[in-house]
Amino acid sequence: MKSVWLDTYEVPSTATDEFVPGDRYDTVVAGAGLTGLTTAVLLARAGQRIAVLEARSVGAVTTGNTTAKLSLLQGATLSQIRRHQSDEVLRAYVEGNREGMSWLVRHLEERGVPFQRRSAYTYATTSRGTARLRKELEAARAADLHVSWTGDTGLPYAVAGAITLPDQVQFHPMEVLGSLVAELRERGGTLVEGVRINGAGFRSPLTVQTSAGSVEADRLVLATGTPVLDRGGYFAKLSPNRSYALTYRVPGAPESIPEGMYISADSPTRTLRTVPLDGEELLLVGGNDHVVGRSASPQAAVDDLEEWTQRHFPGAERTHAWAAQDYQSVNLVPFIGTLPRGGGNIYLATGYNKWGMSNAVAAAIALSAEILGGSVPWAATLGRRVTTPSDILTSLRFNAGVGVNAPKDWLKAELRELPGEAPGEGEGVVGRRKGRPVAASTVDGRTCRVSGVCTHLGGVLRWNDAERSWDCPLHGSRFAADGALLEGPAVKDLPRVDG
Repeated sequence: MKSVWLDTYEVPSTATDEFVPGDRYDTVVAGAGLTGLTTAVLLARAGQRIAVLEARSVGAVTTGNTTAKLSLLQGATLSQIRRHQSDEVLRAYVEGNREGMSWLVRHLEERGVPFQRRSAYTYATTSRGTARLRKELEAARAADLHVSWTGDTGLPYAVAGAITLPDQVQFHPMEVLGSLVAELRERGGTLVEGVRINGAGFRSPLTVQTSAGSVEADRLVLATGTPVLDRGGYFAKLSPNRSYALTYRVPGAPESIPEGMYISADSPTRTLRTVPLDGEELLLVGGNDHVVGRSASPQAAVDDLEEWTQRHFPGAERTHAWAAQDYQSVNLVPFIGTLPRGGGNIYLATGYNKWGMSNAVAAAIALSAEILGGSVPWAATLGRRVTTPSDILTSLRFNAGVGVNAPKDWLKAELRELPGEAPGEGEGVVGRRKGRPVAASTVDGRTCRVSGVCTHLGGVLRWNDAERSWDCPLHGSRFAADGALLEGPAVKDLPRVDG
């Protein structure tokens, strides 16, 4: 499963710079997605010596798998925030997103990166969804967003109502990252791929430990989806969610596909946008999100999206299918700022709740301002948010799932002996071998046996039949069939098991 973005654009000049153990930087940034690269560019503009260290490749995780909607109308997000926080916090959230959107559009215009202006819609097809729309309309107006109610969406199926906001933006996210990489290098920044950060000291200058040795830095920014350092326990304050996206050629396009950016207020979620590519217009359809590792069959979620698309866009021909991972904070507002027990020199940004295009840049603006000694009023307001009873209930619901899944999966693995025969093609199973859970799978004719225990906090892994990966139902770490780490908060591969 590879996204249309990663498959159709290669970031120019991404030949990795040399990693030199012992080098010294003003700031090291972990993660070469939109948050990390924007932060690095802003700091490089201020004259800092910057190194971006990326465990895989530019955009390999969240940014390269997004739907790439840059919008202030974000489904039902604003009303959800309003249930947890004050209107002051709500307005600060919108103001941060507005500033992030403005900065990114300005960057795209200056660098000649193509983008499209579109109207954004949140729509409903049921009475329950319509009630959510009404609450979102109220929250948007409380946040000074000029949204309006409409029944005319251009969708090829009936809706009960929609709210819309004009002049929002969509783009090819890898082209955006390519532009940021180019500016970073123009300003003397370093970008190293294939190097994973796995530790850091407590005092400045920080000793930043990586898979290739250590470097020193005055500061470290964790722009890694979920923080790869466990200080502060953010893995317990975030819900890791997996969702799916597919692109299609539709007969009669572009006239036969709606031109706006859409997301449903109903469940399961449906999100749509167009994808201009090589002179044609594709349709992107996404949705069916679930907590990582807690779906009986991710492939069933993909199949459901396929069936839905064929029903509403007959004759659509699939070109790509992929999945994305996003993190939702317990109070729906991103965590941006200094990491607890980091000595004030380690920073993080996480919890964008599927709206990472504007939130990523907002986080970069806030972090770079704090590092450079500036002040951003909306960021200060977000940093002062309080924990409410709704936050506590949300956290309890998610962590109750952790508490239920951890012992249940260990018990299942203990009771079931690992089968002696290899799993069938595309299949995976966890069972007991010598008293420990072992995960066996067969992918492309190759059978691998690895530890069935996540290297983060010991969750028993589950097989993802869509992406052929081992996923942890506790905090969202993911591993390839051969045990290679795909996503954190884990920082180590799964050990191989002989035989």
